[in-house]
Amino acid sequence: MKTNVLVTGSNGQLGSEIKEIAGQYNQFNFIFTDIEELDITDKSQLDKIMKSQNINCVINCAAYTAVDKAEEEMEKARLINKTAVSNLAEVTTQFKALLVHISTDYVYDGKNCKPYTETDNTNPKCFYGKSKLEGEIEIVFNAAKAIIIRTSWLYSSFGNNFVKTIIKKGKEKGLLNVVYDQIGTPTYAKDLAKAILQIIPDYKSANRSEIYNFSNEGVISWYDFAKAIIEIKKIKCDIIPIETKSYPTPAARPFYSVLNKSKIKKDFNLQIPYWKDSLTECLSKINE
Repeated sequence: MKTNVLVTGSNGQLGSEIKEIAGQYNQFNFIFTDIEELDITDKSQLDKIMKSQNINCVINCAAYTAVDKAEEEMEKARLINKTAVSNLAEVTTQFKALLVHISTDYVYDGKNCKPYTETDNTNPKCFYGKSKLEGEIEIVFNAAKAIIIRTSWLYSSFGNNFVKTIIKKGKEKGLLNVVYDQIGTPTYAKDLAKAILQIIPDYKSANRSEIYNFSNEGVISWYDFAKAIIEIKKIKCDIIPIETKSYPTPAARPFYSVLNKSKIKKDFNLQIPYWKDSLTECLSKINE
């Protein structure tokens, strides 16, 4: 019997990566949707698709991710990152399905000096982070069976992200200023997609909600990340390290968002690739 998996927000980075590798997972029957096919802020639409497609698992890749714009569009950010997530928690519980939800390192305040564990205090410093934490809370209180995965610095060969921006601007300008005092770990969306699809069969029979951290291995700054992108793509561009205070943004960013992944590796026997190996693989697919 195949597991019917509904993927929301499937045109984004993570959803596109799941689509790309879906054919390798014959145990799943995927139903890919985005806002055009399914508005997850409308609970009646969710009820309908859960029933008609006999959904066993929902992977929620839909999110409001415009970090700076969220400071102005609070209502919209909360609608997608909290209200819609509450709807998903309720319908998956009603239909006895597993919910896999993607959250963010922005739920932490970035003041740690060692990698964040899932039990560390949350204290988001911007509205995007607050709305994502509110979504997590909805799941904890309303979902019978769920996995929340906090991830950081997500990129892909699909969609818009830091990697593609550096390639584009590096070719155009030949000199870029990039902050060096924000520390974390990039996450290749393909690696996260593979991890999710490995986890689902192991977790299907559980009746609880758990939070997990996931990123690639290693620790770098945005400056290091930009340097690696330019070097691997052989782009002639100088990267200049600057402090965050020299590049003010409407939303505050965490200065330190390295994630401890011991729990997810232990529980699901995951092997997580090193960030530079994954970046090299991703860049081989980007021909910009």
